[in-house]
Amino acid sequence: MAEWEPVVGLEIHVQLKTRTKMFCRCESGFGAEPNTRTCPVCLGHPGTLPVPNAAAVEWTVKLGLALGCEIAGHALFHRKHYSYPDLAKGYQISQYDVPLCANGRFLVPGPDGDREIGIVRAHLEEDAAKNVHVGGAGGRIGGAAHTLVDYNRGGTPLVEIVTQPDLRSADEAKRFLQLLRQTIVELGISDAEMEKGTLRADANVSVRPRGADELRTRTELKNMNSFTYIARGIEAEVARQIEVWDSGGKVVQQTYDYHPETDALTVRRTKEEAEDYRYLPDPDLVPVEPPAELVERLRAEVPEAPGARIRRLEPQLGFELAEGLVASGRDRLYERTPGERRAVANVVMNQLAGAGIDPDAVDGDELGQLVEARDRIPRAAFLEALAHAGDPDFRAERYLAEAAVADVSELEPIVDDVLAAHPDEAAAYRRGKQGLLGFFVGQVMKRTQGKADAKVVNELLREKLSA
Repeated sequence: MAEWEPVVGLEIHVQLKTRTKMFCRCESGFGAEPNTRTCPVCLGHPGTLPVPNAAAVEWTVKLGLALGCEIAGHALFHRKHYSYPDLAKGYQISQYDVPLCANGRFLVPGPDGDREIGIVRAHLEEDAAKNVHVGGAGGRIGGAAHTLVDYNRGGTPLVEIVTQPDLRSADEAKRFLQLLRQTIVELGISDAEMEKGTLRADANVSVRPRGADELRTRTELKNMNSFTYIARGIEAEVARQIEVWDSGGKVVQQTYDYHPETDALTVRRTKEEAEDYRYLPDPDLVPVEPPAELVERLRAEVPEAPGARIRRLEPQLGFELAEGLVASGRDRLYERTPGERRAVANVVMNQLAGAGIDPDAVDGDELGQLVEARDRIPRAAFLEALAHAGDPDFRAERYLAEAAVADVSELEPIVDDVLAAHPDEAAAYRRGKQGLLGFFVGQVMKRTQGKADAKVVNELLREKLSA
């Protein structure tokens, strides 16, 4: 790996959550019975005419602005031809050489500095139908007995984002995708859920000698349904290509499926080039020309970029915690919650997230009171309060009234009884097994039903165990 450098570019497809499809008025969405949301337009019947979804156009422009793209004053829809069963028309309406959004930059902070990833384009198209492969392993076409087609998804508005080959590691690709997803969700244009297929990503991977600026033959990885699997797939393909070059061979431009259960790669097909699709302007659709005033209105609605927020929070929290808060969308709650900053961040990022609470439903002022009093109330009461922090009528006051037992005269007899009941553990602690302190604290908490002040209990135990 010291002699080779990974070169990675991504192609990301984002399904927009508009009420209707891209070129017809069929309802859009996930989970309906197969082939119940179709019409002559999205099924490509002769004589039908597509009509663009205005909301999808606006949302694509908004996403392009969030990616730092130039917005075209004049964009064209093209027909992209290929003969698959998931395209009833035999072509997909997409954009080719005149996309809505192009030439963007996206900030990806890292532990060792900032990286700006180039965005080649973000263009609007219609999604294909969904092929359901029956039989075989893993629901893939290889080994399947037959394939069914669900046309509900066909025609759904889809934005394809293409990056420059600027990513230099699997980890960097993963962090880029996490921040991109958070950007999309915050814009309100898609749920961007990989498990539902509303966010899909393919990786173009090559390697080159470290320090070189050439672009060698690339391969494309598909069928990776999580950020972790994408990173693992890239790592596996980088290792494969290095082995090929080191053995004197040459990488062939192909498309691969990645199998996370075995960490294996299998060839799907030889990768197509643009000329294979026979692009031509769609004669049924006029050019898209977003008005300047619309673009400026949408620009004002774009929130602060996740990368910029990480860098703003990093001096307070360090990179890892700042990135975790932003990538999970919990930094907004952190910023509206008063209190000692690192304590607030840890509660929001760890304990509150562990309780599965929607951060947007939490009152920051009420949560701040809980965080400030976390050492003065029993742990059981604190955890119960966090579990209800997202309730509409949540008030911290009810839990703050349950003051922890901190009176030494009340706790000392309980500590003495615990030590007397466990002489072997006490002797082991005195011989250097310091981890047993937690055991003794737990016993005291059990006897006080979780109401003892943990700090006072720790001090008493250390004092008595050192005597």
